[in-house]
Amino acid sequence: MDDLKKEVDLDDHKLTLDELNRKYGTDLARGLSSVRAKEILLRDGPNTLTPPRTTPEWVKFCKQLFGGLQCLKGVSYLTITHYSHNHSAKSSKIMDSFKNLVPQQALVVRDGEKKNINTEEVVVGDIVEVKGGDRIPADLRIVSASGCKVDNSSLTGESEPQTRSPDFSNDNPLETRNIAFFSTNCVEGTARGIVINTGDHTIMGRIAALAMSLESGQTPLGIEIDHFIEIITGVSVFFGMTFLILSVILGYGWLPSIIFLIGIIVANVPEGLLATVTVCLTLTAKRMAKKNCLVKNLEAVETLGSTSTICSDKTGTLTQNRMTVAHMWFDNQIHDADTTENQSGTSFDKSSATWAALARVAGLCNRAVFLAEQNNIPILKRDVSGDASETALLKCIELCCGSVKDMREKYSKVVEIPFNSTNKYQLSIHENNMAGESNHLLVMKGAPERILDSCSTILLHGKEHPLDDEIKESFQKAYEVLGGLGERVLGFCHFQLPDDQFPEGFDFDCEDVNFPTENLCFVGLMSMIDPPRAAVPDAVSKCRCAGIKVIMVTGDHPITAKAIAKGVGIISEGNETVEEIAARLKIPVSEVNPRDAKACVVHGGELKDMTAEQLDDILKHHTEIVFARTSPQQKLIIVEGCQRQGAIVAVTGDGVNDSPALRKADIGVAMGIAGSDVSKQAADMILLDDNFASIVTGVEEGRLIFDNLKKSITYTLSSKIPEMTPFLFLLLANIPLALGTVTILCIDLGTDMIPAISLAYEQAENDIMKRQPRNPKTDRLVNERLISVAYGQFAGFFTYFVIMAENGFYPMDLLGIRLDWENQYINDMEDSYGQQWTYESRKIIEFTCHTAYFATVVIAQWAVLIVCKTRKNSYFQQGLMKHTHTFIQFTLNSFSFLFYSPLSTCLSFTFTSNLFIFYFLVFFLRPFWWVCAFPYTLLIFIYDEVRKYIMRRNPGGKCSGTVDDNKFLS
Repeated sequence: MDDLKKEVDLDDHKLTLDELNRKYGTDLARGLSSVRAKEILLRDGPNTLTPPRTTPEWVKFCKQLFGGLQCLKGVSYLTITHYSHNHSAKSSKIMDSFKNLVPQQALVVRDGEKKNINTEEVVVGDIVEVKGGDRIPADLRIVSASGCKVDNSSLTGESEPQTRSPDFSNDNPLETRNIAFFSTNCVEGTARGIVINTGDHTIMGRIAALAMSLESGQTPLGIEIDHFIEIITGVSVFFGMTFLILSVILGYGWLPSIIFLIGIIVANVPEGLLATVTVCLTLTAKRMAKKNCLVKNLEAVETLGSTSTICSDKTGTLTQNRMTVAHMWFDNQIHDADTTENQSGTSFDKSSATWAALARVAGLCNRAVFLAEQNNIPILKRDVSGDASETALLKCIELCCGSVKDMREKYSKVVEIPFNSTNKYQLSIHENNMAGESNHLLVMKGAPERILDSCSTILLHGKEHPLDDEIKESFQKAYEVLGGLGERVLGFCHFQLPDDQFPEGFDFDCEDVNFPTENLCFVGLMSMIDPPRAAVPDAVSKCRCAGIKVIMVTGDHPITAKAIAKGVGIISEGNETVEEIAARLKIPVSEVNPRDAKACVVHGGELKDMTAEQLDDILKHHTEIVFARTSPQQKLIIVEGCQRQGAIVAVTGDGVNDSPALRKADIGVAMGIAGSDVSKQAADMILLDDNFASIVTGVEEGRLIFDNLKKSITYTLSSKIPEMTPFLFLLLANIPLALGTVTILCIDLGTDMIPAISLAYEQAENDIMKRQPRNPKTDRLVNERLISVAYGQFAGFFTYFVIMAENGFYPMDLLGIRLDWENQYINDMEDSYGQQWTYESRKIIEFTCHTAYFATVVIAQWAVLIVCKTRKNSYFQQGLMKHTHTFIQFTLNSFSFLFYSPLSTCLSFTFTSNLFIFYFLVFFLRPFWWVCAFPYTLLIFIYDEVRKYIMRRNPGGKCSGTVDDNKFLS
């Protein structure tokens, strides 16, 4: 796997055609011979991606259901098992998505003839021809091309189609123009190339293999639940074995002793935990679905809440994934473009003759068209056939000037020269029926410096002026300003072709150009950018308040990436990079201390040569980071670097190139609209609206899950020691049993479970996005301090001793009387008052104590339920009535209590007792016994309100620690 993480070692783009012929033993004209092709096919294997080893689906499901601790978790885990099983099948689904990228047929030249063959049969050295609409069948070194452009967005993240030509343009094989990559699309033009890699050896094949080889690891929530199970198991086994040993030492038989052991272990199991976990995750998944977040792996929701670093792609996530005209330069001024539907923000004079000329050139020298039957759809939302830049120009002119279609009908196109990498311009000639103008209008757009070089005049306020040095300097300044904003700038010019040289019907020749392309009239500049989404700056600000570092990782140019980063707040206003500090101080960059710069923009070329220690230094000492021109392997290295810092990392991505990073991250987030199938299969969550702001919603929901689970566990555990201590005192102090086993079940399955689940419905507190991400090593779901304070409720024994004392048995008198108490043949047991008690009358007192003890625990649990509702907010801020579910569960708890109180006591009798019917019908607790628990309840409530008040007043004090949030039962 380490080899797969390395940068691509490819030098074919640097070789001459003769060197390529010798290296691959091919012929550019005739191609490979059929015999040689078969030999290579046998040597290298078919041009396909190797599928991963698969396990039968039923085996995966059974492993999830019966493996490890799942057996102990019981039937409640069935729901989560379903999602775990789906998650384990992710690898094979990813590979299926990669298979969908493979074209079915390829056009090759063999034995001097063109042949259509299956893609699997393409071999290294084959001569392949592709045209617009084809999918590249293997990695190709381009040997000839005509207007060829390929869509590399799924591989490199670049939203614009990239030109392909035989020319070597960059040392980086991912950026050079003479390499076309397997599975990318040829969007226009034609090209011929030599196959240099097939199957698993292609760039896409390496990405697929890397994505398959990565393990995403256990989720933080899974770790926390396992940690909790380990603690509970340890506590349960310790107490169970202690009771077993004591009961044997005190003379109990093996069967009663084992029953004690099992009872203690069962009593420690929080029966509502797994149901609460499932309810929490399911409710959150439903809420997030309404907010355009599709959760594939339920446990990943909490992972997002624990996230401390978000590595976000730029295109489509932070931005709108649609090029938009941002600025224009004409009449020697920069103007802000307005692309709102109602044109409410237009900041320039649309009546200007220069603007009319600029709009005309932009509309005519443009191949983009609106798709049919969209007249009722707002212009900005219409689908367009054309590349991103021309689409932006088309929509801008349609909004500002009206129908471009009518404009083109008015100026019929005569001839056109498409844009190519050699000329760096697009030119077209149109018939012109405008009065006072010539019969033919030439319009041109392209790279600003190339267009300016073709001009000798400039249009200012509707009139032509010589293009002097002063104007050229103004042009250069405007160009630098717009380019510095990260915008793509295009230049526009026109020329009225003289009627005497170019009369009506003139035969224009694009091959042997017979019309002027020099001494034209420069009209202006228009710049485009993929604008940030409106909600992203606020979302980034919320992340910063929540202690989450947002890192941009993109394949775009550093200048564009930095401009967008500043626009959305990833680089804060006032924070400078090393280059900006050097420019401000007018010193070389090498003289600036890198740690003086809070912001940092790292080029993929620089990252390629960095050691792990150097990357760690950047991640550690810079708070605002942008990585630009990154490769898929580098995105993975960045994620691993963040994880080395102890961060829980969320990664967003939409392309095939993002799949390794999505798999490696603690949580991968794919784009639902622009995302590839591969990225969606690799991710744990899908943003249906491709909006970064939806991630922040997920962070809040994830934190809420952890808070609510912690509240639920605290509530559940607070009744466990009161259930166990009666048995401990029974053995050690030899006193009558204070709480019956049936009554314990009434607490665990009746009055505890439903309120515990209700806490899953609690709403977020107001500081949930203002606190730092939890530290998974110290801020645990359950810790030893929580166990100690939650296991500290002993109010039940107070009621037990009160009832016994009222009936003549003081606490000291109870010591050591258990054996006589349970002897049904002793009917003259004397109390402190000298009264004698029969066996049946003693049992009435004992079962009365069971009921009172039960009532005390339940009443105390009311207070615990109330104080568990918040971490820091007062009960009077959150309130019981504000949340319907908790209020309903509180009411059900009360009814359960009133129903179980006499019933649990009744059921504690043997059905052979002749007092059963009598007791069930007439026995009730005395009023005083009902209220014994209220002082404890009030104390719990008052103490917790005071503690939370201190926490709110002193957020940095000892009482505000994560562990101490649960000290209310102390």
